[in-house]
Amino acid sequence: MDEPRRRVSSGGPWELLMGYCRAVRVGDQVVVAGTAPQNADGSVDDDVEAQARRCLEIIEGALIEAGSDLTDVVRTRIYLVDPADFDAVARAHRQAFDAIRPANTTVVVARLLDDRWKVEIEADAVVHPSRQDAR
Repeated sequence: MDEPRRRVSSGGPWELLMGYCRAVRVGDQVVVAGTAPQNADGSVDDDVEAQARRCLEIIEGALIEAGSDLTDVVRTRIYLVDPADFDAVARAHRQAFDAIRPANTTVVVARLLDDRWKVEIEADAVVHPSRQDAR
């Protein structure tokens, strides 16, 4: 029997336009889409470390809604526009994941969808067995 697919929506305008979800859980796997640093009101902090923290807050909320949390994260992917921002983004990532230490790939890209965004972050998680029934 196929595992049911649980979709987590952030309510963002691009989800319906592109046909995707913030996160999808199938079995013990949770995949969180590329997450931008946009606030609920559409604003974006200019500080890149604050942007990374905002991305991680959104990711954490999606994981919680999917019956998981940051401790289940096994991989992150970070997309940076400016390599000079690496240290600031690394501080935010370390603050969230220092005890967890997921695998990470950081890539410098030419630009992101919105020119205000300096960073975008994705995450993959494997739900701890103690939360397996939280589907």
